[in-house]
Amino acid sequence: MASDEGAAVGADGADRALAARTAGRVIVALVVGQLGLHAAMAGLRLAASLQALREGASAWTVGLLLALFAAAPVLLALHAGRLADRHGYHRPVHLAVAVTVAGVLFAVLATFVTGGWHFALLCAAATCAGTGANIGMLTIQRTAGAEATDATERVRVFSWLGIAPSFANVIGPVAVGFMIDAYGFRAGYLLLLVLPLATLASARAVPRRPPPAPARPAQPRKAWELLHAPGLARLLSVNWLLAMCWDVHAFAVPVLGHERGYSASTIGLILGTFTLSVSGVRLLIPLLAHRLAALVVLRGAMIGTAFVFAAYPFAPNPLVMGALAALLGITLGSVQPMIMTMLHQLTPDQRHGEALALRSMAMNASSTVMPLVFGATGALVGAGLLFWAVGCAVGAGSWLASRLAPALARPAA
Repeated sequence: MASDEGAAVGADGADRALAARTAGRVIVALVVGQLGLHAAMAGLRLAASLQALREGASAWTVGLLLALFAAAPVLLALHAGRLADRHGYHRPVHLAVAVTVAGVLFAVLATFVTGGWHFALLCAAATCAGTGANIGMLTIQRTAGAEATDATERVRVFSWLGIAPSFANVIGPVAVGFMIDAYGFRAGYLLLLVLPLATLASARAVPRRPPPAPARPAQPRKAWELLHAPGLARLLSVNWLLAMCWDVHAFAVPVLGHERGYSASTIGLILGTFTLSVSGVRLLIPLLAHRLAALVVLRGAMIGTAFVFAAYPFAPNPLVMGALAALLGITLGSVQPMIMTMLHQLTPDQRHGEALALRSMAMNASSTVMPLVFGATGALVGAGLLFWAVGCAVGAGSWLASRLAPALARPAA
């Protein structure tokens, strides 16, 4: 009898170890999948803007081209989220790869023509690449949340997944930049075709699982009904406040540095310190996930961000600004895994894709509109007052975050 019990315990331990290895392979596959699509888009964003400028396009024209990378996801995110809810992982990811590859091919074609057709093809490339990356991101995020067994595991998973865009924003532009300098734009675009294929190859490690059945399949659903779910609208509002902090930091640091006469390389190092800090904290969170309470981290990050923004205008030199950028990277870098975890807790399993789409729409719309608002406001009041205004807003928003506790305590309907 004792030997039978020992054998059962051993088998159970072996099953858990196998499940852990399988889950690890799936997470790696999801990270590689997002890395491939996002790096292709980031590389195309750099290469297309450089090619347009070399063809004599104005700054406004290049701005329009770059806006198309975010405009299409705003319009199509809900459809992408529903596609992931209906079909799971593989079909939407294959579509994302196909659309991204089509975008890069449009850019390749643009190297053969000039004039109006040249810019039209680059616009088509931007639209397709932005759409493909967004479909892939929503599908990968939805699958990552479904792979986790509890809130702690979700924090770990979304921390690993949050590293992918940071690396992608380095790999894509750097690789295509070297290729353009050595062999020209056409070779650079052809190199970008390889990156989505990594997403396609990694998809083989993701098991095919049927998506959860809808609760009321006969009744048409409206995505905006999700905002009536307890706590979801509040969480999305908090997420928008924090997304605005990313945008204002990227906008105001160069303005503040320019006002003080800092060199471009110095300003770049300050922004680079922020990015490295974001990546570092997301590498650390999986090791501490079992000790972290998502809501406590979220509130602490918002209060910390408010203090950093309050201090930025008083920074006497680039070294202090770099230290503040590192602190800001810790606060803002820690919130994405927590928000994604809470988003999954507040929405039904069969509608996670739609909820992620609503978040994506809000963030892409903010990234399109808010820089224009910051530009107009900063010209009137200066970068310092802009830091203080947004810092006050995110600090006050920590009270809004505290009211999420009752909704997180109950299961999603």
